[in-house]
Amino acid sequence: MQPLRIIPQQDSDWFYYFAYGSCMCPVDLKRSLGESTHEFVVGTATLADYRLGFFRRSERRNCGVLDVICSTGDQVEGVLYRLPIRLSDRLDEREEGYQHEIIEVHCNNQRYANVRTYTVIEKLTEEHAPNDWYFNVVLRGAITCGLPEQYCWNLFHHMHHLQQRAYTPNQLRSA
Repeated sequence: MQPLRIIPQQDSDWFYYFAYGSCMCPVDLKRSLGESTHEFVVGTATLADYRLGFFRRSERRNCGVLDVICSTGDQVEGVLYRLPIRLSDRLDEREEGYQHEIIEVHCNNQRYANVRTYTVIEKLTEEHAPNDWYFNVVLRGAITCGLPEQYCWNLFHHMHHLQQRAYTPNQLRSA
């Protein structure tokens, strides 16, 4: 196995962005950014020592939405984009309720430093279920961009479990 090569931020006209939620889907990202993002996909990427969680409730989407949380030994799969800087403000606007975090990811046997991702500013103490629309767009992005099959299944089961827990009617108790 060859050593990983570090890819720095290349110039001020571009930035690397790691998407792990609905932004993994280039079609959905296009909806917010106003232009096609397929050409900006570098590939699937791995963020080490983090895990996914639904620790934010989005008013706009009316459901729980994804966040990444530090977690030693875990990893998050996602999509690495190389976006033109002109899209930065539009991406910030889409990620309302989140803040920039600079991370390092692995993609195509290379290490990318100075990569932007977004983390929830005010994390909730428990996870909230995604609605069907968010569930589908996250899964569509994961599958379309080629995340590992087992990771996609784990993501599916996690979201499904949250929905089942949230939408199970209260048990009737006898008197």
